[in-house]
Amino acid sequence: MHLTHDPNASAAPAITFDQFLMVDIRIGTILAAEPYPEARKPAFKLTIDFGDGVGVKQSSAQITRHYTCEELVGRQVAAVVNFPPRQIGKFMSEVLTLGFPDAAGEVVLFTPDLKVPNGARLF
Repeated sequence: MHLTHDPNASAAPAITFDQFLMVDIRIGTILAAEPYPEARKPAFKLTIDFGDGVGVKQSSAQITRHYTCEELVGRQVAAVVNFPPRQIGKFMSEVLTLGFPDAAGEVVLFTPDLKVPNGARLF
């Protein structure tokens, strides 16, 4: 599947509600963020707490344009927690941190308006 950053792209093919429920999207709080200079594209290594059910996971995120490591710590973010881990260089990314592209194609994090419990699932 090819993901596009084109806001004018057509909608993806229809899926069933049961298929949607198979994608486990949870909220977690960033515990640590550090630069990942070895990454092919500028990225940060994130440590995210998803609560007791999922636990603490690692993620590589290409979010260096709009965020600094210091301002990310304590921020809640949404992530897909049931994809298989993915090797990003020498780093194992365990979850996919979610965001949307801005007009220039740079990632803007997908976050809740209000604080919610870590591990809360998107529905």
